[in-house]
Amino acid sequence: MNPRPGLLMPQTRPPAMFIADALGIDFLNSIATPVDTPVEWLATGADLIEWLERAKLVTADVLGTVRRSSIPGELDAVAGQARALREWFREFVRQHKGKPLKADALQELAPLNRILERDEEFLQIVKRDRPRDDPGIGALAWRPLRRWRSADSLLLPIARAIGDLICNEDFVQVKACEGPACTLLFLDRTHGHARRWCSMAVCGNRAKQAAHRARRGSE
Repeated sequence: MNPRPGLLMPQTRPPAMFIADALGIDFLNSIATPVDTPVEWLATGADLIEWLERAKLVTADVLGTVRRSSIPGELDAVAGQARALREWFREFVRQHKGKPLKADALQELAPLNRILERDEEFLQIVKRDRPRDDPGIGALAWRPLRRWRSADSLLLPIARAIGDLICNEDFVQVKACEGPACTLLFLDRTHGHARRWCSMAVCGNRAKQAAHRARRGSE
């Protein structure tokens, strides 16, 4: 079911966009207006499963297990929780983007910490996926694993991605695309922090075309 009218539905929408250089912001961009029409990529539980797999936040085998073990409507309800988390975080980003994140922002993060405290992540020693040539590196390695006890556990890797953004990135470089109608956000990792567009192929190209038309019109 489409949670809001006027949004593109799965059969007509483009693939989810991962252009932000930070998964926490890509999560915010799971609803966006990259061109003219708003697109919702988390309208249903099936959408949430697809987005998590495309984001590589949860493996396909785990997602398959959660899907099979969920009762009817459960995943749709979790997608609703994900959308609510997304809009809560959007407000946080709106308030703090473009400036250093200060310690007093912690008081706003209680909803996120409540999700994170449910996590059941643990470490196991496993075979290293790709044994290295360096003889000083052994064939065994740590691997973080998680107990996926219910469908709402799918919110945990999203909450972790948000936390990584908050704790490990510079909010000064969280920016909004300068495209007139675009709503996409991104983390500017470019040299000199000069990034202006969600994508040069979309909004950057449109800006160039508009500038070209303006120059032609003034001749």
